[in-house]
Amino acid sequence: MEKLTLLKEFNNNNLNLKNKVVMAPLTRTRCNNEELAPEELNVEYYRQRASAGLIISEGAPINSNATGYIDVPGIYSEAQLEGWKKVTAAVHEKGGKIFAQLWHVGRISHPDLLDGKLPLAPSAINPDFQSYTKNGFTDTVTPKEMSIEDIEQTILDFQQAAVNAIKSGFDGVEIHAANGYLLHQFFAKCSNQRKDQYGGSIENRARFLFDILDSIKEKVSLNKVGVRIAPDLTNTFGIVKDDETVAFFEYICKKLSDYGLAYLHISGFSLDPANKEKNIIETAKYYRKLYTGTYMINGGFTRDSANKALEEGYADLVSFGVPFIANPDLVERFEQNAPLNQADRTTFYGMGSVGYTDYPFLHQTK
Repeated sequence: MEKLTLLKEFNNNNLNLKNKVVMAPLTRTRCNNEELAPEELNVEYYRQRASAGLIISEGAPINSNATGYIDVPGIYSEAQLEGWKKVTAAVHEKGGKIFAQLWHVGRISHPDLLDGKLPLAPSAINPDFQSYTKNGFTDTVTPKEMSIEDIEQTILDFQQAAVNAIKSGFDGVEIHAANGYLLHQFFAKCSNQRKDQYGGSIENRARFLFDILDSIKEKVSLNKVGVRIAPDLTNTFGIVKDDETVAFFEYICKKLSDYGLAYLHISGFSLDPANKEKNIIETAKYYRKLYTGTYMINGGFTRDSANKALEEGYADLVSFGVPFIANPDLVERFEQNAPLNQADRTTFYGMGSVGYTDYPFLHQTK
């Protein structure tokens, strides 16, 4: 039987992967220690999923002010780097590859997580969303507008986080510029009302991302850097699409084509349950025409719909989120067209090994 396109190797100048199945970044809040450093439980979780062509780690805050959720491992302290070294070694021992997702949540945070300090954001506008604190999901507050000095320091922190990731054994990094977090807040007019060089025009609102990439490339080759965006996100995470949203992401995709990235990762969203897959596929096809590099898509794809996307040429790679939570051997299940374990959403966050490393492998269910 002919091997699925999804399961064939992917090779180009920037990425060499054993298959085209990517594990999407997934916040799991399972790092329950004072250092917020990966532990053996986290090592085992990633080891179990190393048959993916590429793993993108859960979002790792780039500094102590970048987090919006409890028990998330950072990538800014020596203890954290030592923990991540164990994760990357375990994945590599299994023949896998892993990128670190570099994360700053911006205003999707709360003073309870920041030693009483206000979250930082492009403008002092409350997203009216929730952050995950020790008291559970907690309403956000009005953030502090970032000064130019805050922006410059954050750019340097992204650069240092990229250096830290490579030092920790990661094969590359992904800049999280999606899902209503800090970079996305700079992109959207509803959250960015600045009057300086980081606000107003499309070029100004995109500047922060490109300043970060320009800074990173001084220390880390951009062929080890991916970028994740969510062009269709609206009415959630405090983001609302506006009259320039499409033009903004057209500009982003065209300009990113010149950066020689490892990949561009499109995070698909649809608020229309009846046409969710159709809407996400249309978004993937639209921006594919504008971006000339390696192109990864995400958003509720199945084995068959992902394979179709690859065969029809509107993606090079497909990332899977929830299916990887419940199926550590997702690649093997795709190979055998075997049934998938169903994910238990009540155990997505903070339950120790339950719903984290205890989902059965296929050979354990036969």
